[in-house]
Amino acid sequence: MPSDPARLTSLAHGGGCGCKLAPSALAEILAGLPAANAFPNLLVGAETADDAAVWRLNDDQALVATCDFFMPIVDDPFDFGRIAAVNALSDIYAMGARPILALAIVGMPVDKLPVESIRAILAGGAAVCADAGVPVAGGHSIDSAEPIYGLVAIGLVHPARLLRNSTARAGDVLILTKALGVGVLSAAFKQERLEAGGYEALIASTTQLNAVGAELAGMGGVHAVTDVTGFGLIGHALEMARGAGVTIEIEATAAPLLAGVEDLARVGVRTGAAARNWASYGKAVRLGDLPDWRRDVFCDPQTSGGLLIAVTESRSGEVLALVRRSGFQAAARVGRAIAGPPEIRVV
Repeated sequence: MPSDPARLTSLAHGGGCGCKLAPSALAEILAGLPAANAFPNLLVGAETADDAAVWRLNDDQALVATCDFFMPIVDDPFDFGRIAAVNALSDIYAMGARPILALAIVGMPVDKLPVESIRAILAGGAAVCADAGVPVAGGHSIDSAEPIYGLVAIGLVHPARLLRNSTARAGDVLILTKALGVGVLSAAFKQERLEAGGYEALIASTTQLNAVGAELAGMGGVHAVTDVTGFGLIGHALEMARGAGVTIEIEATAAPLLAGVEDLARVGVRTGAAARNWASYGKAVRLGDLPDWRRDVFCDPQTSGGLLIAVTESRSGEVLALVRRSGFQAAARVGRAIAGPPEIRVV
């Protein structure tokens, strides 16, 4: 496994898991701040914790904007840059948009990291943006105590084709495009317990662009999309359930897992963020007889995770085929939305 001499992950004191603030903590922080809904052209703000903000430019175009950054989950600087860029662009694709521009967010401990490593991080991000067909047109950098990298990403979508996380309907099938377990693998990596196959699976998953999201925009039967990131599968499914006012059932054994994740999870390898996620939203989840290790995987923070798609039963086969043709071979049907209170049931 590649490793920079400075060992990037050892400089990320916060863990570098790519996890977000817990929903309860974020709600408390935002309480009392001015609302943005006074602007009629703001189609999507923070009201449903969606993946990006959306501003209507005209009848045919809406601007999609997001900002995402984190600390390293791997030591190879080029791979770190790639992962962070893919993760940021995913928010654009999750809204059904196509990215057009990116700006770099760079915080580096310049007294600890050699210039070559910092340059490699930026090169990794630029390479991903080039693959997505967008320039890194600028950005902002600071000298920070820990390495931080990410992007401001801008995209465009037709307002009528905008995809949201809050518009699922009872009867929809849920499809997940990527396997779970990024947090478990990154924790094992930090503990020096990750074998080569697991590391390869980690890199392959986190550097795969979710560009298929733009293909889903305007596709009949696709009602809602979100990307599964820091809150884990359960957390982002719960956002979907709350936004739409439906119950979401997740099949206990249907979600695909990355190579090596089950074995590691069964012996207790997990991130601290998985436990914090569960503490934050566990009261809204009915687990049934789910074993603790699988609960941890469902709460596992997914840096650069897959898309969770809510689609009608009649079009689910077509969507699943499209996703797999786009390179997401692990994609699977993982649950459904039903009429009921906004909660998660594992069945």
